[in-house]
Amino acid sequence: MELTVYLAGQIHDDWRDQVEKIAKEKKLALTFVGPQTNHGRSDDIGENILGEQPGKVYKDDAASSVNNLRTQVLMQKSDVVIALFGEQYKQWNTAMDASAAITMNKPTIIVRPESLIHPLKELSNKANITVETVEQAVDVLGYIFE
Repeated sequence: MELTVYLAGQIHDDWRDQVEKIAKEKKLALTFVGPQTNHGRSDDIGENILGEQPGKVYKDDAASSVNNLRTQVLMQKSDVVIALFGEQYKQWNTAMDASAAITMNKPTIIVRPESLIHPLKELSNKANITVETVEQAVDVLGYIFE
């Protein structure tokens, strides 16, 4: 058995690499997908495909349409979603992705630090499980294979 895992969350550090490294060390049969991690590519994709837009709002809207389509396709093909919330960056994309996963009835693991227990209480309650570290998230995935 192999599982596809959608890694939802901020794109500004190497947390996805950490998840993949831990999974590889544990010899878990996992394939990882996620959002476009090249920030410039993500911001410009609407204009790259649809042409120059008449202003920043339209540019963002065009990029959002393409990015949302990509997320929907990859998330629907995934077996599990890990949504990482950190303290350093604004987390609206993570919240949107976690909510979408839960709405699609995708098994969802939320990773969040203790400081975000209160602000994420409702979302955590809807997820299958909430953990505090990426290591714990991978351990949950490992348990599936036992």
